[in-house]
Amino acid sequence: MGDALAQGTHTTTVYGIHQRFHVAGRGPVCVVHPGGPGVHWDYLRMPELEQHLRLVYIEPIGTGRSGRLADPRDYRFSTYVSVLDAVVSTLGRDQVFLLGHGHGGLIAQRYGLDHPDRVAGLVLYATSPVTDEQFQQSLLAGLAAFPTRHPRRREQAAAAVRAFEQALTATDDQSFTRGVRGAWPAAVADYWAHEQRFARVRTRTRGWVAPWRARRSARFDVRSELGRIQAPTLVLAGAHDPFFGPRWATMLHEGVRDSGLLVFTDSGNLPHLEQPAAFTGAVADFVHLVGAQ
Repeated sequence: MGDALAQGTHTTTVYGIHQRFHVAGRGPVCVVHPGGPGVHWDYLRMPELEQHLRLVYIEPIGTGRSGRLADPRDYRFSTYVSVLDAVVSTLGRDQVFLLGHGHGGLIAQRYGLDHPDRVAGLVLYATSPVTDEQFQQSLLAGLAAFPTRHPRRREQAAAAVRAFEQALTATDDQSFTRGVRGAWPAAVADYWAHEQRFARVRTRTRGWVAPWRARRSARFDVRSELGRIQAPTLVLAGAHDPFFGPRWATMLHEGVRDSGLLVFTDSGNLPHLEQPAAFTGAVADFVHLVGAQ
């Protein structure tokens, strides 16, 4: 395959299927795992951060032009962790930094626990150590409250909530994509104040339903294991995130011994888009500080 850290798109093979990843930027190597599951990776593109780090963006199996698992039930955490490890091995580095957003943050936690020798540092971005029933109820309550935060846009905000509910029960890629795009305004603190900028990302968003549906049987809870995470860790959250808000970030911070916590006061689920300068500074400073130790 040549230099796996050269700029551009690369492919490795695991479980007999193709796993694509994209390399951009220069500096310390940081592998980036997007959320969803089942959402295309490019919503997490961070050009500002690429000025400081060499980012390796995972295009998760089951999405985009990466391969598909024969049995949709195999889209489980252990599979994602194994595939992530194959990518890290392909990069030819003893250790890498790892940034996981949302569902990708769950995978990053599990990877940090299972492969501590391979992780120089963790950035746990808009994620949680648990996705139990209490977490699900909190998510639904956060969405239900979304229209009250935008009284002048109440109808549009309510439509975003309905779109998310439709995505929850989608059975094909097209309806799932429509649901995710429709729910997009709920992901940020104030979509309509920055609609022109956010709309470009929203219209490019694509989804694949098989990984999304598999999440139903993939409960996650590492609360009792957080004390075993050895890597220096930065926990990031948006104050207005209805999915993975400060409550869950605080839980992570309190559980991981060597961790810092930063809450972006003017952001929802996507501070890298909502407050890009502050987000870039926080992640770049963390990586360079850990690297200097």
